[in-house]
Amino acid sequence: MANQVKKLEVSRRIETSANFVFEILANPGRHIDFDGSGMLRGTVHEGSISKVGDSFMMKMHRLGDDYLMINHVVEFDQDNRIFWEPAPGDISRAEGKDPSKIGVPAGYRWGYLVKPEGANATVVTEIFDYSALSDDLLRDDGSWINGKNSLIESMAASLAKLEQICIN
Repeated sequence: MANQVKKLEVSRRIETSANFVFEILANPGRHIDFDGSGMLRGTVHEGSISKVGDSFMMKMHRLGDDYLMINHVVEFDQDNRIFWEPAPGDISRAEGKDPSKIGVPAGYRWGYLVKPEGANATVVTEIFDYSALSDDLLRDDGSWINGKNSLIESMAASLAKLEQICIN
């Protein structure tokens, strides 16, 4: 079905300010600290995200393959929301191993919504939006959503790690 909304969301209430949570989320150098997938290996350059149009590159590892992803910030509302669209950062992840596809968003987006609940509590929602991906690019069995080592499991683990960072 065209234009069908397809997204995964996981939320967690964290006992800290929305500003503090957002500061961590907007710093790609901190993403490895709360990565629940085990795929992140670090950033290529340091610095925080401050606006739509910023980009950051992450070192990644999956299924025995090291690669780079360029993340283009497409939504940014300080202390409220931050979303980016990943793009292949090297030939190993470029569609059809085509060099012209490096830096071209892959058709999905990751992000976070940050909602204060009083002065010292925040609900953080991680979102994976894959609405733009065609169904033939997705695994038919659905295990990537709910199975062992699934996106849902990884997202929940990320938010648990984020909470530990925030409360310690």
